Amino acid sequence: MSALPLPTILLNLHNAAAAVGRPDPALLAVSKTQSAEAVAALAAQGQRAFGENYVQEALGKIEALAAAGLEWHLIGHLQSNKAELAARHFDWVQSVDRPKLVAALAAHRPPGQPPLNVLIQVNIDDEDSKHGCRPEDVPALAAAISAAPQLQLRGLMAIPAPWPDAAPRRQAFERMRDLFESLSTTYPQVDTLSMGMSGDYPDAIAHGATMVRIGTALFGTRPRVA
Repeated sequence: MSALPLPTILLNLHNAAAAVGRPDPALLAVSKTQSAEAVAALAAQGQRAFGENYVQEALGKIEALAAAGLEWHLIGHLQSNKAELAARHFDWVQSVDRPKLVAALAAHRPPGQPPLNVLIQVNIDDEDSKHGCRPEDVPALAAAISAAPQLQLRGLMAIPAPWPDAAPRRQAFERMRDLFESLSTTYPQVDTLSMGMSGDYPDAIAHGATMVRIGTALFGTRPRVA
């Protein structure tokens, strides 16, 4: 897939939201494996929020682009031994899925920084190959996050299974929407449902996504590693 200009992506998101009567979702540009120069080029077009999968890979970009005032989201699985770096250098962690991680992030968020924005990652299709908590574990994790003043619970994130048929993907998005709506009744500050990527964002938006994570459509298909 060739990269599309940022205004085209934003227009596509707007049209998908308008078609179902929903507000435009926030765009998170997934910049994993991309260079700091590629991120800077997209930032020059007006994109502010970027998502990274790996803490170590992201740190060089965060440092190189510190003057740009970008917003950095960790969207990949976070090991506990990387929690200190994540807590110090990211604005959001979207992949919180266990109590140990909540405690580690809270312990290492520097006092001078605003609370770390946190999303609970849900393994909505119960895939063995994916990280994320079970849907029934969301309330306990939400309570633990909310009890930590260094953290700010913002909502939920999910990566549904890549079913070839759209129907089960839509069902997963529906279950996530129901979880999100339930969570937001208990925690009024909850405002973010992060789901949907380059290949399925229209369905995600139709089912309530407030943030979509777009990589391939913005940067083009990543080259295969030999």
